[in-house]
Amino acid sequence: MIASASTTTEMPAVGTPMFLALGGGANARSRLVAADGDTFTVTAPLEVAGQTAGIPDGQFDVFWASPRSRIVLPSRVVAVSGEAPHRWTLTAAAPAHHSNRREYVRGGGGAAVHLTADDHEMQAALLDISEGGLRCWIDEPAPLTPGAHLHAAMNLPGAHSLTVNGTILTVRNAPHGDPGQHIVLTFTTEEQTAQTIRSYVMTWEINERRRSTYS
Repeated sequence: MIASASTTTEMPAVGTPMFLALGGGANARSRLVAADGDTFTVTAPLEVAGQTAGIPDGQFDVFWASPRSRIVLPSRVVAVSGEAPHRWTLTAAAPAHHSNRREYVRGGGGAAVHLTADDHEMQAALLDISEGGLRCWIDEPAPLTPGAHLHAAMNLPGAHSLTVNGTILTVRNAPHGDPGQHIVLTFTTEEQTAQTIRSYVMTWEINERRRSTYS
């Protein structure tokens, strides 16, 4: 349990996937490592490079899936591990609350993605996706810049083929010394496409919870 100023939050099991709302409409993936007293520790999100870059300096939401809704816990960072794998120690900044609001939760990954920018075509690997954007990895640098338009086509497991047209939000070198780049693409989807992505991510969340339960 984590104590806030006025209440106590029942934390999920260690290993549960968590999501950090770090701004810009993108929720970063993380995982609960430990909960102790009035603090809890999560893995530093892959979207944040290095030990301190990108760490929020104020309150932000952490949320995770429960059987009936998502639980949202306003939090703030109180410590960062000094060596890899980097971890953030957080404390509750306000009481947790349940939310049935549609969140742009990222999940999944592994599918092959065909990217097209003008006349340039690339093959990428999906890292995660939400109904508002996706993150993918290309193993060689490409002439891509934030603000440019990009077409992405893929086959999600258990879903029909999916194509989206979006705008590049960020292009970053792959972390941990890996080759290539990570690309974050944002887009707006029609309801049918959004439903397909939500169903895919929800199935992924359920499978992740099962893995954490039986591992």
